[in-house]
Amino acid sequence: MKVTHAQVVAWRLRQQSLVPRTDAPVEELVARLAGVQAQVGSAAELALAVRQKTPRAGAVPSALAARSLVRTWAMRGTLHLLPAEGMAAYLALLGAARTWEKPVWQRAFGVDPGQMAALGEAVDDILDGQVLSRQELIEAVSARAGLEGLGEQLSSGWGTVLKPLAWTGRLCQGPPRGQHVTFTSPRSWVPGWRGVPDPEEAAPAVISAYLGAYGPATPAAFDAWLLRGATRKAVLRGWFAALGDRLTEVEVDGVGGAFVRSEDASALARTEPSREVRLLGGFDQYVLGPGTADTRLIAAGRRTAVSRTGGWISPVVVHEGRVAGVWEFTEESLAVTLFAEHGGVPRAGLEAEAGHLARCTGRERALVVRTA
Repeated sequence: MKVTHAQVVAWRLRQQSLVPRTDAPVEELVARLAGVQAQVGSAAELALAVRQKTPRAGAVPSALAARSLVRTWAMRGTLHLLPAEGMAAYLALLGAARTWEKPVWQRAFGVDPGQMAALGEAVDDILDGQVLSRQELIEAVSARAGLEGLGEQLSSGWGTVLKPLAWTGRLCQGPPRGQHVTFTSPRSWVPGWRGVPDPEEAAPAVISAYLGAYGPATPAAFDAWLLRGATRKAVLRGWFAALGDRLTEVEVDGVGGAFVRSEDASALARTEPSREVRLLGGFDQYVLGPGTADTRLIAAGRRTAVSRTGGWISPVVVHEGRVAGVWEFTEESLAVTLFAEHGGVPRAGLEAEAGHLARCTGRERALVVRTA
């Protein structure tokens, strides 16, 4: 099957409820996007709001309180919103890499496999039926024999030592206490929790969800999205091979090796290129799904404008399915910087998007556009 990249990005816009926008609730959107990065909570809320015809303030906190969404460490070791139903499959693939058992990880973070195993058992016990702040959790862990010296590692703002506990189904975030996060056990928090399945059982669901939003994609692109390429290549090949005829190989602009769900192949082939304009917030899944290294989505010379220092992903202008610029709110304006090499972006489209952003954020700003 042969398609153009213009068809691919237009199809993704539709699959991700960007063109057209949707009336779907946030739980359905999170599932459709295969999770939403929530390292910055406001960015996650905006990523969902911009996809809705009529955004509803407070929808994400309400879904978290109802436990239909769960916030936990997931893809690439970052905090994500995941659908409560199905989150275990994502955790299974993340845990399959066993990154915490690698010597380089142990040297970097000062916790050996024996300590991690003991920590996991302790946290499993401590959080069963409990909701604790980070400090309360640290104090409870430090009171356990053999774990007294892990306070510094557990206090790290990056949560590196806590991430394996999330991926093995021992820990997730609970309801916030003011500005402070809490932790609890999925076993007592997530409705219908049945534990983390075997990776081979989980892989078809996760790969299908990813390809449904970001396909056609190669196994390497999937693994970069999942865990920055940490999955063993033989395991990755096996996961894709197990899907058999549920996947169709696609050649995009003459380059093969990418896959789409077979159920989507006909619709992709019929897709016409998009002319739409969209303004997407920072850390949006449209960018994170294929990754900022995808030069067909973001011109190589503009990657640093989008993927900035400190892991910050800029809000972007999308035109014809490609990143055509970046934007930001200032005190006085919605300041848009278009990339000169992309070509013209319709002013009417930018103005319409400025209006939708105002509805999503409550910030009405004058639109100021420049080209660089």
